[in-house]
Amino acid sequence: MNRQLSGAKRMVVKIGSALLADEAKGAIRTPWLDALAEDIAAFRGQGTEVILVSSGAVAVGRGHLGLDKPHLRLEEKQAAAACGQIHLVRAYQEALARQGLGVGQVLLTLDGIEDRRRYLNARATIETLLRLGAVPVINENDTIATDEIRYGDNDQLAAQVAAMASADTLVLLSTVDGLYTADPGTDPDAKLVRDVPVITAEIEAMAGTAPPGYSSGGMVTKLKAAQIATGAGCRMVIADGRAAHALRDITAAGRCTWFHPRKTPRTQRKHWIAASLKPMGSLTVDDGAAKALGSGKSLLPAGVTGVDGKFDRGDAVRVITADGTEIARGLVAYTAADAGRIAGHKSREIEELLGYRGRDEMIHRDDLVVDGRDHDAEGELEVP
Repeated sequence: MNRQLSGAKRMVVKIGSALLADEAKGAIRTPWLDALAEDIAAFRGQGTEVILVSSGAVAVGRGHLGLDKPHLRLEEKQAAAACGQIHLVRAYQEALARQGLGVGQVLLTLDGIEDRRRYLNARATIETLLRLGAVPVINENDTIATDEIRYGDNDQLAAQVAAMASADTLVLLSTVDGLYTADPGTDPDAKLVRDVPVITAEIEAMAGTAPPGYSSGGMVTKLKAAQIATGAGCRMVIADGRAAHALRDITAAGRCTWFHPRKTPRTQRKHWIAASLKPMGSLTVDDGAAKALGSGKSLLPAGVTGVDGKFDRGDAVRVITADGTEIARGLVAYTAADAGRIAGHKSREIEELLGYRGRDEMIHRDDLVVDGRDHDAEGELEVP
């Protein structure tokens, strides 16, 4: 697999907040941004379309509003985002304009991505901006987001954008240079993993756990992004972006970790199911059902041993085994209450149990995304 970015046709670049802004001063690092703009112009010149997913609005805004205390309330973060986003987009506009490039801002929210029509509209907007020669600059709409803003991490948003835009390359520029076999801050023997052919349980263990008080963060969030991106047929690289010309350095084979895509990209609809929908509950299945799903079959009520959560018909749910391992996600054909009534029963019994004739499948295979990593596992890790 080529480690260079030069072959990319459409590239999403996620920029971490610490790279772009001096949070203590609320100032944008203009020289760094100018160097990034030069790199983007160079890629555009060789035919690569570039989409930016940028953090930094809160960091910039809090300085301008004088919010210098260490911990902000949610409404203060949202106010900082509202202020910072103006300065952030202007900085991008000015830096890219010096390279002869236009900019278009796109603000997304999780509920917007979850809605199929708005998902398609966002995708069409990004496609049109690229066709017209502009660089889309994307961020989560922190002024109206709630749960997402508490974590302040756009890694998964970048992966969702990469899947939505059918990008072939996702670059996560951060303050780390890749995935290590252990925490390099505590283990002097930790080694950088150069290539990850497939994300296994061993790889997930290397990421450790999220920071206390956060549901995501650090390498944990980056691996989740990698799962989304590679499942969509998009390769992903984690690289240290602190130095100027970070993209150019990756092209020159700098220190980084590459995650390689699965053989067959999912359809756009399955991208949406797998990457863009928040699960509202879970269905526990027996071994027979798990095996059937792995061979491409639908999930039938007979194979369901447990129902958890509050969900309606058409909501996304996780499909898990008895030990809690997630093996699939899909759009369920029944409410949680009705799913509980028919779980473990044959499809021919549904009408008698519910009083109406519903679908034979709890989740039809067309509405189901099965984790295929065990089928795609090839090769070994490359550790220097």
